[in-house]
Amino acid sequence: MQVTETLSEGLKRAYTVVVPAADIETKRAARLASLGKTLRLPGFRPGKVPPTVVKQRYGTAVNAEVLEQSVSEATQQVLTDRGLRPALQPKVDVVNLDHSGDQDLEFKVELELLPEISLPDFGSVALTRLKAEASPETVDKALADIAQRNRTLEPIPPEELGDRGTAPGEVLTVDYIGRIDGAEFPGGTGNGIEVEIGGGGFIPGFSEQLEGMKPGETRTIEVTFPAEYGVPTLAGKAATFEVSAKALSRPVVPAVDDELAKKLAFEDLAEMRDTVTRRIQSEYDQLSRLRLKRQLLDALADMVQFPSPEGMIEQEFSQIWQRLEADRKAGRLDDDDKDKDEETLKAEYRAIAERRVRLGLLLADIGRVNNIAVTQDEMTRAMRTEAMRYRGQEQQIFEFFRQNPRAAETLRGPIFEDKVIDFVLELAKVEEKPATPEELAAEPPAPAPAADPSPAPEASEA
Repeated sequence: MQVTETLSEGLKRAYTVVVPAADIETKRAARLASLGKTLRLPGFRPGKVPPTVVKQRYGTAVNAEVLEQSVSEATQQVLTDRGLRPALQPKVDVVNLDHSGDQDLEFKVELELLPEISLPDFGSVALTRLKAEASPETVDKALADIAQRNRTLEPIPPEELGDRGTAPGEVLTVDYIGRIDGAEFPGGTGNGIEVEIGGGGFIPGFSEQLEGMKPGETRTIEVTFPAEYGVPTLAGKAATFEVSAKALSRPVVPAVDDELAKKLAFEDLAEMRDTVTRRIQSEYDQLSRLRLKRQLLDALADMVQFPSPEGMIEQEFSQIWQRLEADRKAGRLDDDDKDKDEETLKAEYRAIAERRVRLGLLLADIGRVNNIAVTQDEMTRAMRTEAMRYRGQEQQIFEFFRQNPRAAETLRGPIFEDKVIDFVLELAKVEEKPATPEELAAEPPAPAPAADPSPAPEASEA
C-alpha cells in the first residue's frame, strides 16, 4: 500500500492511498473460496459448488464487499501507522474504483485531528463555593406553602353571604364562554371552573373582574391575552368572556401539624419538617455546584488555548442555529437577540459553539489522561433513573436503553463530565463563602465572549 501525504495544515490532513490490484485480487479470491465452502445451490453438493459458478453468481457482490473492506482497512491502517486521532469520521473519496480487478484501488482521505492539549496545573485554579443554609424561616414558609396546596373549599351559605358579592381570596365556581371577534375559540369554554378572586392561573384581569359577583349572576368581561401566551393564535388577542357564577366558597388552609403530616404519609410533623429541610438544602447545594462548575469552566477556558477542529465547531454551530431558527419561528427568541441582525447573531453563536467544543475537548482530554471512565454500574443506575421518569413504563424504557447503545450514550456524556469536574475540583483551591439563597440564585456575570458556560454533552467525550 502506498500512502502520500498531500496536506498538513494545522489540524487538517489529507492523503492519497493506493492499494495494489494484486492485494484486492487476493482478498477477492479468498472471499469467493470461503463463500464456496458454505454455499448451497441446487444440483451441487454442499460446499462443492465450482469456483466458476460461485464467481458468476456472486462475483459482483463479493467485489463490492472486498473494495469497501479494503478502503476501510487501508484508512484505519493510515491512522494507526501515523498515530492519528481523528476529530470526526474521515472523509473518503475514491479516485479509481475498478471492478475488473486489473487496476490498483486509489482513494483520498481527508480528516481533522484532535488537538494536542497541554493540561494546566489544576492546583493553581482558585474558586469560591457559595454556601447557603436552609433557614428555619425558609422551611416554615415551605411548610406553609404545602398547607396552602392542601387547602379545602368550604361553601359559603346564602344566609352568611347576604347581599354581598365575592371578595378577594374567596373562590367562585363559574361557567364561561370565551369569544374573539364574536366567535368562540378552542379552549375558551369552561364549566364548573374554580376561580380564586385576585389569584393567579388565569389571563391577567380575568379573576379581578369577577369580584363582587353572586351565585346566579352573569357578567361579561373583557381581557387581552399576553403577547407571550403559549397558544400563538391567541397571543396578544382581545377577548370577551361571558361568565356565569354558580357557587361561592372560602378556602380552608389546614394547620401545619402532625395531622397534616400524617395525611401526606409522614410519621409526624418532625419527619415532614426534616424532609422539607433536606429537600431545600439539596436545591441550594445543586445551585452552588452549578455556579462552581461555571466558575471552573470559565477559569479553564482562560487558562488553556488550543485550536479546535473546524468540522466539530461547524457541527455544534449548526445544531445551535437550528434551535435558534426554531425559536424565532415560534416567537420564543430571547429579548437580547430580537433586535440583532443575522450576521451579529451568527458571530455570537459561533463563538459559543467554539467555546463548547474547546471545553468539551479539554474535559475529554483530562478524562483520557487520568483514566476517568464511566462504569457499567454507573450507566445502569443512570438508565434506571431515567426510566423512573416514565411512570408505568419503567421496564420498557430501561430495556430501550439496553437495546439501543446510541440512546444510552446520551446518558454517558453528562456522567463523564461530572466525574471530570469532580476530579478537577479535588485538585483546585476551593474556598467556601456563606451566601444568602438570593445571592446563590442570582445570575453570575457571563463569560466573554460566549454566554453559555457548559460544553455540549456530545463534545465531552470527543
